[in-house]
Amino acid sequence: MNVNEALEYIHTVCWKGSVPGLSRTRELLRRMGNPEKSLKFVHIGGTNGKGSTAAMTASILRKAGYTTGLYTSPYVYRFHERMQVDGEQISDRELADITEFVRPLADAMEDSPTEFELVSCIAFEFFRRRGCQIVALEVGLGGALDSTNVIEAPEVAVITNIGLDHTELLGSTLEEIAATKAGIIKTGGEAVIYRSSPSVEKVLEDVCRQKNVRLTKADFDAIVLHSHDLDGQVFDCGPWKNIRLPLLGGHQLKNAAVVLSVVEALRRRGWAISDENVYDGLRDVSWPGRFDVMSRDPLFIIDGGHNPQCIEALVGNIRDYLVGRRVVVLTGVLADKDYADMFRPVMPYVEQFVCITPPNPRKLEAKDLAAFLGRAGAKATACDTIPQGVAMAQTLAGREGVVLCFGSLYSIGDICDALKK
Repeated sequence: MNVNEALEYIHTVCWKGSVPGLSRTRELLRRMGNPEKSLKFVHIGGTNGKGSTAAMTASILRKAGYTTGLYTSPYVYRFHERMQVDGEQISDRELADITEFVRPLADAMEDSPTEFELVSCIAFEFFRRRGCQIVALEVGLGGALDSTNVIEAPEVAVITNIGLDHTELLGSTLEEIAATKAGIIKTGGEAVIYRSSPSVEKVLEDVCRQKNVRLTKADFDAIVLHSHDLDGQVFDCGPWKNIRLPLLGGHQLKNAAVVLSVVEALRRRGWAISDENVYDGLRDVSWPGRFDVMSRDPLFIIDGGHNPQCIEALVGNIRDYLVGRRVVVLTGVLADKDYADMFRPVMPYVEQFVCITPPNPRKLEAKDLAAFLGRAGAKATACDTIPQGVAMAQTLAGREGVVLCFGSLYSIGDICDALKK
């Protein structure tokens, strides 16, 4: 099996969609020899900020000298991003070899695993083969019944910012969603949470009390921002002074505060992490596709945000970093998304929209998106191809403007390819 055959198997075999339950993942891992049982984890759930929190945690642990795995989803540019060790993505050969190992075991199961369950099992085997000492493991969806939750008690369970997303599966209120996500908190580990409303925090406090788990709430009041520009931010967080962070936006400072609490929890559990490791890890962290500056002339920024909390953060970044600039948005969306709520908060800051069609079966055609935006009072143009959209957006922005890409993550790879050309 080569890498193309592996990816075809992962993506195109008739796997079910999101099906709650851990039995299929447990059964496949049992057939594989339970690679997850040889690993230690920082398990990260929540609605927003999971990926950047995982990336910061992994970066710090790498600087501390630990062989560190990182598991995230979805990917932005290529599938291999989803599983990394010490900042290195899984290789074509490793992905092909592990998929070839897993395939007959999965095919022999009466109740076939879903695609995400299959990928999670491949990742556990990858981390085992690479000898990972600890893995920053991002939850896919929810918490209690997410396939990553087959692990035993993690060193630290982390709950990031909670918002209303996937309500049909996770609950219709923030409190119900918090209860679902709290399923990753287990007796024997510690828990760290992103500050939220009193009612949401009470849900998490009750779970920790029931499971005798030490709970730490990140201290957002201790954050002091010194400077920020398109190269990054410098801030204090309590005793941590002049931290340099390349990730942009006020929400990333809060995510970093969560990570600093995770570091303290890991230290209590015996992990040797120096102050220098923390400063170096945050300074050198990479998390692509999130208000990510791709070029400077003209300024071209990509942001993968799409739910209401992400759009709120995007609007904040426009105000903080793009004030006084002409903003041209390059965008495409999936037809089944609530794109009205996605675009409405951004419209006051945008001079023109350039619409493209994402390369996905669930796509909304560019002409239909442009028509919708036009009816909403925005100036919008549809392009036949993504390269045409990139070229038009750059022309409209000019040397003094900025092209801001957001909407569907499925377009980002093609946008970057067109930008390079």
